[in-house]
Amino acid sequence: QVQLVESGGGLVQAGGSLRLSCATSGRTFVNNAMAWFRQAPGKEREFVATISWSGANTDYTDSVKGRFTISRDNAKNTVYLQMNSLQPEDTAVYSCAARVGSPSISRYQRMYYYWGQGTQVTVSS
Repeated sequence: QVQLVESGGGLVQAGGSLRLSCATSGRTFVNNAMAWFRQAPGKEREFVATISWSGANTDYTDSVKGRFTISRDNAKNTVYLQMNSLQPEDTAVYSCAARVGSPSISRYQRMYYYWGQGTQVTVSS
């Protein structure tokens, strides 16, 4: 059974940091690009960051550039999202996603086949 399991969410004050993790099965992870998306209350899910299978290519939505860093450890089948300088507008449920059969990055939700259940990130002002 394919599973993506996120962890690391929580409550943090503005300006603080959190590190999200997404653990996957090897079958989901190998040779596939991964991404993080988020959904704030009352809003549609939006792209946050993506990383290629090799880790050489990454992409970020403009609002998190310079604050968030996506990375992956292929030996551990895990992708990470380091979030610094968090702001209240970053409050959302963060979900990781995996492509199937493609090592290349994408910002588009429809390009991702497997999804985790999400982890809540709440930033207080």
